[in-house]
Amino acid sequence: MRLKIHGGTVSDGETSLCTTCRSATIIRGARLSNEIISCGKRMVRDEITFRVTSCTGYSDRRCASLYDMEDIAWVLRSDARTKKIGFVRARDLKPADRHLLDEDDYS
Repeated sequence: MRLKIHGGTVSDGETSLCTTCRSATIIRGARLSNEIISCGKRMVRDEITFRVTSCTGYSDRRCASLYDMEDIAWVLRSDARTKKIGFVRARDLKPADRHLLDEDDYS
């Protein structure tokens, strides 16, 4: 039976968080040892030389960002003049009719 303890010692075989982070720039060469990882969240963009297991600036690139979700969203609208109700793509709305959420709204 295998137990997972949160905040405990990291197992040696885990991959770095940087491989799936939206802010990371990863350059790989022909050999496994040829890898340069640079973090866009840090003030100084320098090379990260170790496997990252925890990061406060981590943003998973496998999940859609808030901006991406707003861009593909459909908005339910009603028109009082024609008495029609229907869906409209958010990107087709006038800027004045759009309500964009801040990243802080979901923190």
